[in-house]
Amino acid sequence: MTTASLALRTLFAASAASMAAFAAAAQDFPSKPIQIIVPYAAGGSTDQLARALQSSMSTTLGQPVLVVNRPGAGGTIGTDQVARSEPDGYTLVFGNTGPNAIVSLTRDVPYDLLNDLQPISTVALTPMILAVPVGSPAKTLEEFIDYAQRPDVQLNYGSTGNGGISHLAGEHFKSLTGVKMEHIPYQGAAPMMPAFGGGQLDAAFLTGLDGTSMLNAGLIRYLAVATPEPTDVAPGLPAIADKVPGFETVAWFGLLAPKGIPDAVLQKLNAAVVKAVAEPDVQKMFKDRWIEARSSTPEELSERIRAEMTHWGKVAASAGIKK
Repeated sequence: MTTASLALRTLFAASAASMAAFAAAAQDFPSKPIQIIVPYAAGGSTDQLARALQSSMSTTLGQPVLVVNRPGAGGTIGTDQVARSEPDGYTLVFGNTGPNAIVSLTRDVPYDLLNDLQPISTVALTPMILAVPVGSPAKTLEEFIDYAQRPDVQLNYGSTGNGGISHLAGEHFKSLTGVKMEHIPYQGAAPMMPAFGGGQLDAAFLTGLDGTSMLNAGLIRYLAVATPEPTDVAPGLPAIADKVPGFETVAWFGLLAPKGIPDAVLQKLNAAVVKAVAEPDVQKMFKDRWIEARSSTPEELSERIRAEMTHWGKVAASAGIKK
């Protein structure tokens, strides 16, 4: 046998042994704690939803499920950490429309949205809601548009980060209505909401989860919901599309893993998420915060991400947002 042949056999043997060990590890999954990275500050909507799943997922999987916050750069720092992690199912990211579907439309990111991450399941869907501080002179959507269009008025709006859905929602709204508002980005909803409730922002597109406590405290006012028509998810609110045709913004939240995790691990994680989302206490917590609990297959979330990229790509181009 030649030296080259021996080396090739050795390589094949090592590869086969590695694959066998990988398969065995997948069958034993999980054998240690699982870490869910939330790429935003603690206390924001993404963080709250991730923590709502912890107890059920820990019970189902038989191992602790830990939530770790890695905020920064509109959710891309934490997302990139997961994209670069070992694809063994022990490091996941609790993502959303921003860092997992649209952020690369407005700036370069260190990971590939489609090729570096494996969708596991959606967790929730929530329409964005146009809100203003309680001291705003605008009591309705029509009044807000009229007020914002006045030449003597200069408004701003807050977002949870550059390139995120709350940012693009604001730019889309500006493009369709002609209003002028300065964009003020924050590193997640947790730091944005105190500024908003304190009157430092004139408007924001929020999830119900972000705004519920301040709405109940009388610090902010909801004007309209960004669904094509009124919805039970946001009871009593008119649709923005009634006055601004074509405006629609519904955010998703979900769980993703590094690309390449074994199928057996993917299916176990998906089953755990589906069970957690169906728990009565989770369903109630989401409903009370104007969010629809919604799980999915990995394929359905993948299709949603591709559709979002197409939709928001058009929005970014129309609004003149470029990298």
